[in-house]
Amino acid sequence: MGRLFGTDGVRGVANADLTAEMALGLSVAAAHVLAEAGTFEGHRPRAVVGRDPRASGEFLEAAVVAGLASAGVDVLRVGVLPTPAVAFLTGELGADLGVMLSASHNAMPDNGIKFFARGGHKLADELEDRIESLYEEHRTGAPWDRPTGSGVGRVRDYEEGSDRYVAHLLGVLPNRLDGLKVVLDEAHGAAARVSPEAFQRAGAEVVTIGAEPDGLNINDGCGSTHLDKIKAAVVEHGADLGIAHDGDADRCLAVDHTGAEVDGDQILAVLALAMRERSVLRADTVVATVMSNLGFKLAMEREGIRLVQTAVGDRYVLEEMKQHGFALGGEQSGHVIILDHATTGDGTLTGLLLAARVAQSGRTLADLAGVMERLPQVLINVPDVDRTRVGTSAELSAAVSDAERELGETGRVLLRPSGTEPLVRVMVEAADIEQARSVAGRLADAVKSALG
Repeated sequence: MGRLFGTDGVRGVANADLTAEMALGLSVAAAHVLAEAGTFEGHRPRAVVGRDPRASGEFLEAAVVAGLASAGVDVLRVGVLPTPAVAFLTGELGADLGVMLSASHNAMPDNGIKFFARGGHKLADELEDRIESLYEEHRTGAPWDRPTGSGVGRVRDYEEGSDRYVAHLLGVLPNRLDGLKVVLDEAHGAAARVSPEAFQRAGAEVVTIGAEPDGLNINDGCGSTHLDKIKAAVVEHGADLGIAHDGDADRCLAVDHTGAEVDGDQILAVLALAMRERSVLRADTVVATVMSNLGFKLAMEREGIRLVQTAVGDRYVLEEMKQHGFALGGEQSGHVIILDHATTGDGTLTGLLLAARVAQSGRTLADLAGVMERLPQVLINVPDVDRTRVGTSAELSAAVSDAERELGETGRVLLRPSGTEPLVRVMVEAADIEQARSVAGRLADAVKSALG
């Protein structure tokens, strides 16, 4: 069996790859693993369970709740809320475990299960491995040790969760949003209620699109993966900016008043300067991945902010931040982590802080985002090659060196072997798009020649 847990929990097509039986079994296994680790010692265990609006989340939630309660865990069912809200409530309520049912930006047929440890932090890899191992052991017939009588878990709906999360968001804001008009694209997802409420209570005039989830329309032509609608809506309504979430609202992208996209790198740049101004950007450092645009790196250097880069994936950004106590990090895709106030990417919090900077500065988002110039970036996937030899091929190394000499300090080359497929990703940035395409094409040919 391949590893069930990926970088962001267990995902698959609901009722095909991810079944009710699997959801129940993983939940029971998680309860037993945490009990063995001493997490429940001395008290009755409690879990927070939330989901996004996908239709499949209804039966998967029922399975998770049943599994946890059958293992003796009391369950607070918070309903449809963003992933960062479930993480927040897990910590805020002193729960031993949090469970979020969502496949984030994936299409509606998919779903996923993500576990949070006490405090709302991602479970350690070794605990995920143990959960998976125990699940497989019992899936094939070994009986569980089950509590009876008063030992079984109790289940109740926790309807206050939404209000507590919104209050938390508002408490983080450095200033109000009075006078701003904001368009919010909620992707028919988990933030469809809490995000507009937070922006309105912060003083903004709010126009919403993609805020009518019916269980089937999540991420369907809307949200952070489909920006055309929010770009048009911002211009149509004369809004100051737009904020687009994904299905579970752990990330956001933005649109300025002209309808131009503001990506995660630009959002990080704007927030880094705002946080430094408020003396909350610890060590004057921001954490991003190696896929961040070179323009972001150059802008941070120019502004005197140190950039620490990690492997691709918000989990690696978070690990670096936690290890060294950095306050801000994120990805070009819009996962932004403000570690003083969230244990995971939080799209609503990010959007609120971005809008707060616009309101406080009196400048347009276009002007603020202009602190960095996005250099043209070309990405080519080269399939059917031996990705394991990317770092050892002398022929490929020579081709990369030639490309780097040609680009000089105004360009960048990155070769990344896929973690799951026999392909290599070639990324080239340059001051000129035609040069970027030319260099990327030559490097792609070199990858085929050297590794094919």
